[in-house]
Amino acid sequence: MKGATAPARLSLNQETIRQWSLPDLVAGCTAAGVAAVGLWREPVRGFGVRETAKLLSGAGLRVSSLCRGGFFTAADPAGRAAALQDNRRAVEEAAEVGADVLVLVAGGLPPGERDLVGARQRIVDVLGDLVPWAAGFGVRLGIEPLHPMFAADRCVVSTLGQALDIAEQFPAERVGVVADSYHLWWDERLPGELRRAGAGGRIVSVQVADWVTPLPEGVLLGRGQLGDGCVDLRGFRELADAAGYRGPVEVEIFHSGLWAREGSEVLEEVVDRYRRHVE
Repeated sequence: MKGATAPARLSLNQETIRQWSLPDLVAGCTAAGVAAVGLWREPVRGFGVRETAKLLSGAGLRVSSLCRGGFFTAADPAGRAAALQDNRRAVEEAAEVGADVLVLVAGGLPPGERDLVGARQRIVDVLGDLVPWAAGFGVRLGIEPLHPMFAADRCVVSTLGQALDIAEQFPAERVGVVADSYHLWWDERLPGELRRAGAGGRIVSVQVADWVTPLPEGVLLGRGQLGDGCVDLRGFRELADAAGYRGPVEVEIFHSGLWAREGSEVLEEVVDRYRRHVE
């Protein structure tokens, strides 16, 4: 793939080829002509935040997002304080690696709780403290709604409308939303909510993966390769574009089958599938 040129807007999320080290990721993307990457905090911290920044800068790679902050829904003050502290660190890491956005996964219901409205209000409360901190580092926060099946344990924000209801309580230049095809493809309100997000300048990231059936055991790892499922990926991208989004389109797939393969082979397939199903 040396000297290849991938589609200009394609960004490769690090977890799609998680078997690669950061140097492998940079080398592979450079060889394939991929101009941007989405990063995850754990491998970045393992390699070193400063070292990651130097590696990416030296290769001329843009960072489309850093994942993840969030998990704001603890019911006790100590839990909320710990979440705020961790998110402040995440903001600093995003700024150091040059990420355009810090992706926020809001958090699920605390053990024994059933109050979704209260959990969503706690997200707003913590953001009230986090947003000024992020502003000081020039980092934009992106609230990512997750499919409703994750509401109990991972994210009480399930629709783009719910994410916008929270984001719109803060300045648009500080808080936006992340639109991920895997989580949002099923919602008939999606076109209108994308228009609402675009009109407010709130779309900070677009991510794509397919929905395949039957769902594997451990649904979190059930994201399909582009074109293997039932999502109209090109239509999803076109809706975001029609709403005014012009940024990278990040391929974020969690799938053990991809992780078991040779990384450059997976990337070549991702580029091909992106051209066929997204571009």
